[in-house]
Amino acid sequence: MIITSTSNPRVKEIRKLRDRKEQKRTGLFYMEGTRIVGEAFEKGAELSTLVVCPELLKTEYGLELWRKAEKQGLDILEVSRPVFESLAVKENPQGLAAAAKARFYALDDLDISHGIIVALTEIADPGNLGTIIRTADAVDAQGVILIGDCTSPYDIGSIRGTMGAIFSTKIVRTTLPEFLEWKQRTGLQLVGTSDKSATDYVSINYANQVILLMGSERAGMSPEEFAACDEVAAIPMMRSSDSLNLAVATGVMLYQIFNTQRFA
Repeated sequence: MIITSTSNPRVKEIRKLRDRKEQKRTGLFYMEGTRIVGEAFEKGAELSTLVVCPELLKTEYGLELWRKAEKQGLDILEVSRPVFESLAVKENPQGLAAAAKARFYALDDLDISHGIIVALTEIADPGNLGTIIRTADAVDAQGVILIGDCTSPYDIGSIRGTMGAIFSTKIVRTTLPEFLEWKQRTGLQLVGTSDKSATDYVSINYANQVILLMGSERAGMSPEEFAACDEVAAIPMMRSSDSLNLAVATGVMLYQIFNTQRFA
């Protein structure tokens, strides 16, 4: 039976999942669009409900995902076009959305044998976080650590920014004391960034295992974080700009470290 009321209790539950407080309470999050739902299926995300609007679902790929969900015995909510549009955050919705369980890891779940781990302090912008997760995936980073009061990686803006990388990236939430204790215990090289540093980012000897620590959009690294770094890099600003967007700066650093490691 197709649900036609926007006040249906099930529909209300799904709609609430766009809110960060509801995500924390339920452990679930909302995603929308055939690409992101398809990535969730392919990467083994724990889906709880698939929302389908037959009138809007036109692509063969979307129909295939619907059939796959039916074969798996997944809870499926069929809704009318007005109901789906009341849930949608995108213009021209594609008729496919889902609720899924958020997945977080512990620091000790991360592979520290090689490569890069990204650590972010109190990142506030979901778009920045999504872009960083996507870039971290592109350089085969071993995980993304969220330190302190960060925006949710399962915010709809962040999920869209990841382009599916959220489902293949280990996300860790922790506090600064826990992070610094783990860094000390593992002995990993910790590299931060600051415009107060005199060390150009291209001149650093990056180890085979590196944690890249990026400060918040507003305040950068704290004095405690600065002191904990083995190296602090500066990205040169040649004209009037005095800084880069956090996601851009993280991308610059990630590819510098990645290229140093792969050509070593």
